[in-house]
Amino acid sequence: MPSMNIRRVRFDHPDAVKLNDEVQAEYAVRYGDDGDATVLDAAHFDPPRGVYLIAYDELDRPVATGGWRSQDRNEEGNEDGDAELKRMFVIAEMRGRGLARRILAALEEDARMAGRVRMVLETGTKQPEAITLYTSCGYEPCAKFGYYRHYEDSRCFAKRL
Repeated sequence: MPSMNIRRVRFDHPDAVKLNDEVQAEYAVRYGDDGDATVLDAAHFDPPRGVYLIAYDELDRPVATGGWRSQDRNEEGNEDGDAELKRMFVIAEMRGRGLARRILAALEEDARMAGRVRMVLETGTKQPEAITLYTSCGYEPCAKFGYYRHYEDSRCFAKRL
């Protein structure tokens, strides 16, 4: 596994913005749209109600990212105690090295320590590698929630923390 330094950053940190632009471009190609339209604000990821992480390689380049934000029962289908996983992404040349699993484990632990009881995520049918990652890490299909809950291609998963 490559050397990796995981750091907490704000969602509006320049490296986070750069990686977010990359993942949005990938979503646009996969889904033929403008990327994920879910409204996100940097404050959503501020501790203790969330966290945003970036993994840096041995040359201090940002190569992977992910965050969670607190959600409680709402009109979009969340439940009290939810931690919603957002912007899990590994740059193309670093995929297949276990980076996403390390980011995911760090996010789960952080959410657990913050008192969240369930990690939830939404992905889509055009991201089969994401579905494989999450199911192999113990996530199970759950009731749809969030911005894309009415979309046929949307898939939602949850894991008890």
